[in-house]
Amino acid sequence: MASVDAPVMPRLTGEQVLAVLPQEMKKALSALQQQFGGPLYLAGGVVRDLLRKHIPVDIDLTVAAGASIRAERLAELLGGTFVSLKQEEDTARVVYHNMTVDFSAYRQETATIVEDLRCRDLTINALAIRLDTLLEASPELWPNPVVILDPSTGLADLQQGVLRVVHAESFSSDPLRLLRVFRFAGTLGYTVEHETMDLVRRQCSMIATAAAERIAHELDLIMSGSRAYATVALMAECGLLWHIIPDLATGIGMVQPESHHLDVWNHSLETLRQAERVLAEPDTFFPAAGEIMAAYLNSATRCLELKWAALLHDLGKPATHALQTDNGNRITFYRHDQVGSQMFDDLARGLRWSNEQRTRVGRLIAEHMRPFHLANLARADGLTLRAAIRMIRKNEEQLPGLFVLAMADSLAGQGVGCIKSMEAELAWLYRHLEKIRQLHIVPQKTVPPLLTGNDLIRELHLSPGPLFKRILDTVEERRMTGEVTDRATALNLAKNLVDRQMSDRNVNEG
Repeated sequence: MASVDAPVMPRLTGEQVLAVLPQEMKKALSALQQQFGGPLYLAGGVVRDLLRKHIPVDIDLTVAAGASIRAERLAELLGGTFVSLKQEEDTARVVYHNMTVDFSAYRQETATIVEDLRCRDLTINALAIRLDTLLEASPELWPNPVVILDPSTGLADLQQGVLRVVHAESFSSDPLRLLRVFRFAGTLGYTVEHETMDLVRRQCSMIATAAAERIAHELDLIMSGSRAYATVALMAECGLLWHIIPDLATGIGMVQPESHHLDVWNHSLETLRQAERVLAEPDTFFPAAGEIMAAYLNSATRCLELKWAALLHDLGKPATHALQTDNGNRITFYRHDQVGSQMFDDLARGLRWSNEQRTRVGRLIAEHMRPFHLANLARADGLTLRAAIRMIRKNEEQLPGLFVLAMADSLAGQGVGCIKSMEAELAWLYRHLEKIRQLHIVPQKTVPPLLTGNDLIRELHLSPGPLFKRILDTVEERRMTGEVTDRATALNLAKNLVDRQMSDRNVNEG
């Protein structure tokens, strides 16, 4: 991994620890202690984040027992929302404004906080601070350093930027921890210690037993980070990625045409790297359109979906690979975009993605060759207004994203046969389409349609069906190109389309 995100403080004062809790939270926790008593610890990620000078959003509290009942009472005191987490474990959550407080009891096989910490995933998360004594302490003692419980050398690993499992059975206890190692590697920029990496290699097949929703959540956290490429490469290196997305592995070693310098798998990975570059500096790759791009990309969800599309855009290539022996052994991947979109849909359903996210990423994959087809058309014969409008109307909502994906795809394909001007052509084409959208499409959205379905029923005696949409879409398209300007012309076009449909049907039936 790259560099560590932030320096680590060698110690914490009581003042620094208490500063993360709003005044009403401290008051409520003090009342809770008066009612229930017993040790109360800040543990795990909250301590790690404090040491890294990051303000924690989530507060993890650990008690000997009775976590759920304490959480329920805290929600009452704060007017927050109580959420029961795992039925089989004594864990619960309180949501209060923009903060979440997770309560957990010592694990069943443990009797002390130290034993509980030794059952955690990573040493940097196996840290705790006793909170109840701090809440009770006199304010003049708050500037003093607090005792950090660290039974697994987590402080040293935090200082060195190292990710190390606490014990050899860590992944057996919870296979999702296999992914969490890489999530922390990506978000923190830490290095996975070699014995931990070896353990991942030996046990990565265990990930298949984790719940699909939990896997998807961890993957999204990885892909949302600024080091998605490096993290995915690390997951591939140790074999974990192939147990989650096995279709990617079939691209290893698969040679591509001369426009590519990498095999299918490495091209997919490189496209993700290039996508991160384009997302970080859209105005560099799309001069004069960077502002529009930046506005489109001002959405964490869109950026996440684009990274997924970049990694998976060629998922269909191995399944469509062919060698044309009668054409100089030319390598082809006909319809790989459509096949890949369907393969992605199967993957996304298996990971329980939302319908919306599955549809948007699937469309990006299905349409990812379109910008190249239009660029080739523009270079060879010129791009017609009708073809441009058709492209925009089909992909209008995702048009900027489609060109970000195409740009990354092109940058990742730098073989001897590549078109050297392709990136400049894509930038020009996107600018050109944006101008057409503003001049020909946007103005038409504020005026009534020239024809409606009722017109087709009344004037042409048609029944509602697929032909309806085709006629109305064609009329609107020709209106945008200026070929149809009034209702009479629109009706005449509709009649011609119906006549052509009837003629084609007669030919087929004959």
